[in-house]
Amino acid sequence: MPFPTPKDAPVNSLRNFYFLRAGVAAVWIALVVMTAPASPAITGALLFLYPAWDAVANLIDSRRNGGLRANPGQAFNALVSVITAVAIAVAFSLRGNAGGVLVFGAWALLAGLFQLAVGIRRRKLGGQAFMMISGVQSALAGIHFIIQSFADAPGIVQLAPYAGFGAVYFLLSGLWLTFRKVQIVR
Repeated sequence: MPFPTPKDAPVNSLRNFYFLRAGVAAVWIALVVMTAPASPAITGALLFLYPAWDAVANLIDSRRNGGLRANPGQAFNALVSVITAVAIAVAFSLRGNAGGVLVFGAWALLAGLFQLAVGIRRRKLGGQAFMMISGVQSALAGIHFIIQSFADAPGIVQLAPYAGFGAVYFLLSGLWLTFRKVQIVR
């Protein structure tokens, strides 16, 4: 197998990043399942951690791809995710699970739209169809969570499939980039 070339670096970096995102989502889901039914403090912490990790992930990704100035969508998404994490903590402390789910839903809607936009922008790198589908699904799930937060707000265990679908999409994108590269090399 030939050695990677410098032109492979963006694809390799993106592939590894997608595997990291899938792994972190899987760990979050495992924590949710292991702690359910969680105490309010654990539930609030896990709700806070999901968008907080998304902020960190967007910073990592933008840094690997030219920085925040070259990636204004990711910079904005990171900022929105930080604000969301703080807002979840506040909303959860004031309104409990319903408040946390409302903010989580609004964030899922916005993050999904940003993910769709980034996927469209990166489509030439490959593996982005999964990211675009994930973005649309995230936006729709966000709308669903918002509506549910005003009725019978779902518990954190019911939010785990949202993260599960995200993990699958990141894994599929990483695998696409892996096998696409092998096919190109041959």
